[in-house]
Formats: sequence, structure tokens, C-alpha cells
Amino acid sequence: MKVAVVGATGMVGEVMLKVLAERNFPITELLLVASERSVGKKLAYKGKEHTIIGLSDAVAAKPQIAIFSAGGDTSLEWTPKFAEVGTTVIDNSSAWRMDPDKKLVVPEINAGKLTSSDKIIANPNCSTIQLVMALSPLHIKYKMKRVVISTYQSVSGTGVKAVRQLENEIAGIKGEMAYPYPISRNALPHCDVFMENGYTKEEMKLAREPQKILDDRTFSISATAVRIPTAGGHSESVNVEFENDFTVNEVRQLLNDTPGVTVQDNPDTNTYPMPIYAHDKDEVFVGRIRRDETQRNTLNMWIVSDNLRKGAATNAVQIAEYLVKNQLV
Repeated sequence: MKVAVVGATGMVGEVMLKVLAERNFPITELLLVASERSVGKKLAYKGKEHTIIGLSDAVAAKPQIAIFSAGGDTSLEWTPKFAEVGTTVIDNSSAWRMDPDKKLVVPEINAGKLTSSDKIIANPNCSTIQLVMALSPLHIKYKMKRVVISTYQSVSGTGVKAVRQLENEIAGIKGEMAYPYPISRNALPHCDVFMENGYTKEEMKLAREPQKILDDRTFSISATAVRIPTAGGHSESVNVEFENDFTVNEVRQLLNDTPGVTVQDNPDTNTYPMPIYAHDKDEVFVGRIRRDETQRNTLNMWIVSDNLRKGAATNAVQIAEYLVKNQLV
């Protein structure tokens, strides 16, 4: 099993290597791929040093699987080249997510739709993954009508430049800015670029991607995405209106029985999900589960997950595991 990790030197790429090692993914040959400025440098994987190579050399090596986290433009240009030589690409950028010919996959929900002919598979947005992990079992039982979501997203979702900005501001150091304003002691209602409709690209991802993953466009989602000064972990306040009624205890039990979801919900002991507890974990944590008392059949909940792991690297590796287990590569 020859595996390429494209964008190996980036923040998500580093976590991908960590997750591959932790889960003992069956690699016989590992190709670490990055931009030209990183070619020739060394990176360690399981105690062994690997030399970083460029994209052309990686395509020529014809890996069975390539996991991409190198940005949308790189994915648009290079993933088809890998697919042409028979490589199955799992792409973490937004490049292919809404392409009608590409599958958008959260393994616990819709990996069963994958076939050996799927050569470019899209990994969803980090905020989308944790959202649909909690919504999917509820949608199956109660049928969603409308979802209103507000996110509280960490700076690591923007990348290393943003993490550095936060660290510099906390230390009182003037440095390069990833955001148009300070992020320390602040909250920016501005994730990704603004679009013509007044929403940001991140907000529109949250509105559109769940419909594709759940293969259902009968429900609607309205989102507000906010960047907050936490180093890692995304949080979401979610209000869901269902067609069918529920009990809160039923919802807790249903979520508790969902693989990959952990319920943390006990107000008596101040038990609820927080980014600090989700750090370096693969689960999606759900708490503050309560009925919306202003509207019929409507639920409030709070969802937290490590955006670099289940929100990116772990989900991609789980897709790769499914492909190997089912002999689709």
C-alpha cells in the first residue's frame, strides 16, 4: 500500500501523519509531498526519516491512495493528475465538495456509497463534519425541517499564520496578521470570504454540504460563523426543528448510541462539551441538549470537536481505511 500525503508540512498534514501512525494504517511505502520550497527537507514518520518530494514525482510514483491537504487551487490542478494514473484521492479542500460527480463523505454516514470508480473523494468542511455526525441519527428518526447554527471556531481552522497571530497578541508582540482585526480578546463574525448574498463562504458550506452528505434537500440550514480566540476545537450552537416530536431523553440515548459521538450533558455537575476537552480526540461531543420552549418539535444542543482531527485528518484517514477494508483501491 503506497500512500502519499500531500501538504505533509502543513498544520493538517502533520495531524494526518499522526493519525495514520496512531491507527496503524497499512502503509508499505509513504510519500511525503509538499510545495517546491519544502522539497528535499526531512520529516519523521514512526521514527523513520522521509525526504519530501514534489507533486510531479508523487504522481509518477502512482500511489494507491493520496490524501490531500494543500489548498483548493493545488487540488483543482493536481488531484485529476493523480486520478489519471489510478490513484484514489481523498481531498481535504473545498475544491470538489459540491461537484455533483464527486462524493462528499463522512464514513459513519455515507461511506457505503463509495465504489472503486470514485477516484476523487471530497472530505467535508470541519464544521460540517461535527454537525452532521450529531444531526444524522436525529434526522433519520425525527426528520429535520430547519437548522439554525452559530459557530465558535478556533484559529487553527485558518492555519498556522492565525495561530501565530493569536500567540503574538497574547504575548504582546506585533507580528503578521492573518485576520483584518486582532483576534485576542475578540470575536470575528467573519470566517472565510464574504459572498454576494452577505454570507461568508464558510456559512454557505454549512448550509449546502449537510444536504449533500445526507442526500436530502428537504431541510434548510442558516448559519453564522464566528472566529474566537481559542487555539483548537470548533464549537457550534445548534437549533433544530423536526417534523416529528421527541423527548430529550430519547435524543440523549440516540446520540449516545451513535458511533463517534459522545454525550456530555449533565448541568448538575457542570458537564458539557468544551474545546479544551475535545483537544486531540476523535469524537464529536454533544451537550446542553434541551427542548426549545418557543417552538414545537425543536431542539437546542451544543456540539464540539477537534477541527484538525475528526474535522479534517481523522475523517480523511477513516475514508482511506474504508477503501482498504472494502478492497476499493
